[in-house]
Amino acid sequence: MQVVGYDVGVTDGEPALVLAADGDLLREPLVAGGELAYTLGERRCAGTVADGEHLPCDEARAPYCEGHSRTWVCARCTGVCLKDEMDCFEEHAVYLAAFAPASFKVGVTRAWRLDTRLREQGADRAAHLHTVSNGRIAREIESEIADGIGDSVRVPTKVRGLAESVDDDAWAALLDEHAPIETFDFEYDHGLEERPVGETIASGTVRGTKGRVLVLERGGTTYAVDMRDLVGYEVSEGSVDRPLQSSLGAFG
Repeated sequence: MQVVGYDVGVTDGEPALVLAADGDLLREPLVAGGELAYTLGERRCAGTVADGEHLPCDEARAPYCEGHSRTWVCARCTGVCLKDEMDCFEEHAVYLAAFAPASFKVGVTRAWRLDTRLREQGADRAAHLHTVSNGRIAREIESEIADGIGDSVRVPTKVRGLAESVDDDAWAALLDEHAPIETFDFEYDHGLEERPVGETIASGTVRGTKGRVLVLERGGTTYAVDMRDLVGYEVSEGSVDRPLQSSLGAFG
């Protein structure tokens, strides 16, 4: 079997890893309290999924080879369309997202996907700033705001804040600058008392997910796994012990 994707579970169903075996797709649910027990093997290109079937690839580059890499050109847009013809003629939302304790970013999404997009990223707090008629205008506004706070927060930064709360004063000060239309407050019940250890594993008791971050407990230590880092790995059922970094709490 090979890990060929993941579902963060914000639209339909529960979060899950997507596995492929002989072309068939399988879902491994990531429900809090459930057990995950896979050993990671070699890693290679995850291929592609078409019409519910997995098409494998033998290229060594992971998670995707050059032929299977997908670059979304709109993510690089700052108001000047990079496509042959502009096609984003629907309402877009400009938003701020906060990640504990004090990492902030501005972003753009189609207006009807706003709540979904925030949950996909694992935001702790968010604010809807503007709704505009098309993506070009939204990207122009985003580019202006990004000069001050940035337009991305990397997964390791999100992991470092998993056991913390958002800095209320810093968030309030940012909102005062932008007068949002509405705000959001998301809850993630992982029960964490200390920062999880970053690892790439697929075994342990599931504590929960936050965006594409999977929190597992194993041997008295909690681990945070970027699910994208699992994509491409061959896996076998059953957990094989290997040395892992432990938190100090594991020895208490």
